[in-house]
Amino acid sequence: MDGTTLEAMRTVLRGPVIGPQDAEYTRARTIYNAMIDRRPAALVRCADAGDVIDAVDFVRDHGLELAVRGGGHSGPGLCLVDDGVTLDLSPMRWARVDPSAEIAQVGGGSLLGDLDHAAHAFGLATPAGVMSTTGVGGLTLGGGHGHLTRKYGLTIDNLLAADVVLADGSFVTTNERNHPDLFWALRGGGGNFGVVTSFTFSLHPVHTVVLGVTVWTLDRIGDVLRWYREFLPQAPEDLNGFFAVLVVPPGPPFPEEIHGQKMCGVVWCWTGDPDQADKVFEAVGEPGPPAFHFTAPMPYPMVQSMFDELIPKGLQWYWRGDFFDRITDGSIDVHAKYAEGIPTDLSTMHLYPVDGAAHRVKPGETAWGYRDAVWSGVIGGIDPDPANAETVKQWCVDYWEELHPHSMGGAYVNFIGAGEGQERVRATYRDQYDRLAAVKRAYDPHNLFHANQNIEPARS
Repeated sequence: MDGTTLEAMRTVLRGPVIGPQDAEYTRARTIYNAMIDRRPAALVRCADAGDVIDAVDFVRDHGLELAVRGGGHSGPGLCLVDDGVTLDLSPMRWARVDPSAEIAQVGGGSLLGDLDHAAHAFGLATPAGVMSTTGVGGLTLGGGHGHLTRKYGLTIDNLLAADVVLADGSFVTTNERNHPDLFWALRGGGGNFGVVTSFTFSLHPVHTVVLGVTVWTLDRIGDVLRWYREFLPQAPEDLNGFFAVLVVPPGPPFPEEIHGQKMCGVVWCWTGDPDQADKVFEAVGEPGPPAFHFTAPMPYPMVQSMFDELIPKGLQWYWRGDFFDRITDGSIDVHAKYAEGIPTDLSTMHLYPVDGAAHRVKPGETAWGYRDAVWSGVIGGIDPDPANAETVKQWCVDYWEELHPHSMGGAYVNFIGAGEGQERVRATYRDQYDRLAAVKRAYDPHNLFHANQNIEPARS
């Protein structure tokens, strides 16, 4: 993009257009994952849906590359494109709640914390992630799971409508009745079909929950996983708990004597009667005495933000994921091996439950291809030091390659790592891929929106 084109874009748009010569450029192109270093020709901070329409038209008509940034949490950095244009939706960060209808509408640049805060004032919430700094847009379009998934389903199961700017610059509101094929595709198909400028969600009664954290020494990982794989799927849906291998962080609630130790554990969220929590958590002793067990009632937004300071923006990240319908004995051996070899204090592996209410949505009702999955796993190599980037990446890749044969073959699309290839995208959508490709042809036939885990338009 030459200077003339950049200036022409500035005359069209209301929001600022930031180029490489601008003082804000370095900060504007910085995203959550510091391992990503891309240099767009311009970053457009869209003030509103009108700006998005004008930006899409400009980029398309000038034959430029396009990426869309909501919260900037994309692990592979798909919200940036070298020498192209990033549509930054961060100015469109707002949330409105209708407490009587139990509905929330949020802007396309909103973070989960914005939605959690606005809904919490009315004792409401919707299932969406485990970190308040995650963007609503990317998480939702990929499917979305979190602490409330066993009780209330995936994020897309709670999506009621979306305002979308399409590749031809037109604006539509899509739901079950209006552009139903597009609405189907948005629920899990990623950012392939347009720029979503607002989302409308159903909300559920959630206010104070009981957080639980239980950790065991690594010599018990086999006993813990064999217990966990049987216990959680038959537990009340008010109980969510994701399994993790981790290095215990140096701070509360953990006692000093276990700081820095490699351990395995479960992070629990109980949405039932707080008075029943102690009884529910009695089971944590069954695989053997934990090294530490902690419970406390707390507001739901506090649970959602508990990891924010531990893993802030600006770290080196590489992640990969898979779906699992069972935790095999062979996979337990793999987890034990790589838990012993965790390379840095922040590197980790999580198994997030995606059963319960998520299983009551029929296959094919949304673009989410794995309604029979019980866990969505992710391996994250993480460290603040760029010198350790290759080390954490290699640990993640090696771990994933040994664990993958025990998986269902595909992954939560938001957990696909950089460079995994098109076959991984196809595996993620299973039999849904061809239908998604047909919707892509209808709404984006020239694949303008391809800076994503791309679904290519079906051939005519």
